[in-house]
Amino acid sequence: MPEALLLLQKYWKHESFRPPQEQIIESVLEGNDTFALLPTGGGKSVCFQIPALLLNGICLVVSPLIALMKDQVQNLQSKNIKAIALTGGISQDEVIDILDNCQFGNYKFLYLSPERLQHDWIVDRLKQLPINLIAIDEAHCVSQWGHDFRPAYLKISQLKTAFPKTPFLALTATATKRVQKDICESLALENTKFFTKSFSRDNLAYHVIKTEDKLFKIQQILTKNPQPSIVYVRNRKACIETSQQLQQLGFTATFYHGGLPAKEREKNMQSWLENKAQVMVATNAFGMGIDKPDVKTVIHIQLPENIENYYQEAGRAGRNGEKAFAIILTNLGDIEYTKRQFIDVLPDKKFVREVYVKLNNFFQIAYGDGFNESFAFNLNQFCSHYNFPILKVFNALQFLDRQGVLTFQNESSEKMSLQFIIPSKEVLRYISLHPHDEAIITTILRTYSGIFDIETVINPHLVAKKANCSEANVVKVIEQLANNNCIALHAKNNDSAITFNEVREDDLTINRIAKFLEHQNQLKQDQFQSVIDYISNEDSCKNKLLLAYFDEITTTDCGICSYCITKKKQNPLATTDLILQLLQKGNLSSREIENSLQISAEATIFALQLLLEHNKIAINSHNQYYTL
Repeated sequence: MPEALLLLQKYWKHESFRPPQEQIIESVLEGNDTFALLPTGGGKSVCFQIPALLLNGICLVVSPLIALMKDQVQNLQSKNIKAIALTGGISQDEVIDILDNCQFGNYKFLYLSPERLQHDWIVDRLKQLPINLIAIDEAHCVSQWGHDFRPAYLKISQLKTAFPKTPFLALTATATKRVQKDICESLALENTKFFTKSFSRDNLAYHVIKTEDKLFKIQQILTKNPQPSIVYVRNRKACIETSQQLQQLGFTATFYHGGLPAKEREKNMQSWLENKAQVMVATNAFGMGIDKPDVKTVIHIQLPENIENYYQEAGRAGRNGEKAFAIILTNLGDIEYTKRQFIDVLPDKKFVREVYVKLNNFFQIAYGDGFNESFAFNLNQFCSHYNFPILKVFNALQFLDRQGVLTFQNESSEKMSLQFIIPSKEVLRYISLHPHDEAIITTILRTYSGIFDIETVINPHLVAKKANCSEANVVKVIEQLANNNCIALHAKNNDSAITFNEVREDDLTINRIAKFLEHQNQLKQDQFQSVIDYISNEDSCKNKLLLAYFDEITTTDCGICSYCITKKKQNPLATTDLILQLLQKGNLSSREIENSLQISAEATIFALQLLLEHNKIAINSHNQYYTL
């Protein structure tokens, strides 16, 4: 396929395809329904973007991840490839404009969220488009057995009826055999060509390290491996605190979470991508579309929610093929703490209903109203108002989001409102002095007719689209107008946003989706138990355990994980002799023993336990060991 390779070299600057990208592209070009399981870093987007460019017409991409859709659209646009996204929170008029552009504007890619397929009129409009390929990203979302089931994905199968001759390409990074089968059946794929890449990463060493002092252990790891690293934490508070602690220890560290304003997220991201910061401390909001090849270590200092998420996050290390490390730091209290964080806060039907009703009341939505209405939303404020537990409400909102009832954007957004405070003739004078700004200013005036009379909320993205320029240029012109005292400008950061995708129907809504809730809660408990089994198992190779979870069986130990390294360590009896000799000189903590003997924490703890069991040593009130 010389044409495909030329496109890869031209737009993506890669000299060759990674296996099995070329075979997937060939299957799609032959018109086959295709299933592709490419573990994280496998280059899934190329598998639909290149065939779409080779075919006449437009590629429809279904994806549940708004941030990833925006990222891919921006990347395509930066290559001068026409792409557009149809996400939640867009008015019906804007949706019509976007679909008109796709029909008459020679676009190559239309990204949309699966919830959009629940509206028959949108599906009818899609039928009018020259769609050459339908790509379903994050395809595991269609399976009730997947780790992120979204019922809206079940609507994708109706596109099979509308486009019987159009190839479907289902893509995912994590799916067990059971989920793979469910995906193909739920999407109604026919004569499917399967392409799966092994989950094994020969250069990635999986380590589970037990330690009571996680910060000290991170310091050791990052000092030994001064290359780019990611430290995953559970929440925004830990994100900021851990970053500050690492800075105090002398590391260059920055942080990333969904609540950061877009400009600060981008600044922190660039600092890390350009190696100005060694460490990125992040929540799981970080990672989509990130392909930094030289990440040496990925460290989780709290237990992950499930093996699927852990595998994807860990897999961001070592993409350049050099040896890298995926490390979980854990202690005795982690399992119970994480259960409280994940399992104890799973909402039941009664709680989900209460949150849904209160949410509608909070925004003063009457029964039968609310469809496609969007609101700025502060989770803490809402929970404080109704005395709700924050984590449980967050889970309830995520469930309602995945069921398509509403769209919960748990990211910071900037709401911009302005009013012209100079007469219209002065605006014309300003335009004559700044002719490069004319298109943007006149677009604002035409779009928002009352902007001289009242403060008006504007949508920079919509202005940019109508003025045929970038959103950054729109913001720049608005800021210049404010600096020149032409407008009164107010920009306010919001914690997140809520868009209602259905009219308010209370019991009818909740009863319809309740059957999925119990199943989801049980699945989450089972998945977390798999995490517990993974970190607790001290008798098997960590790579073997991960592969087995994804139904990939190997009889060979990897030789580089924490289990395999411990097997290779010196005789524990020899270690106990060294510790006894050391303690004869004075009392020491386990960390001091570990540093003095230059052995692993696991080997130190094992030897100390042996000595304690045989009454060779004891421990004092200062957690120091001494000989008996």
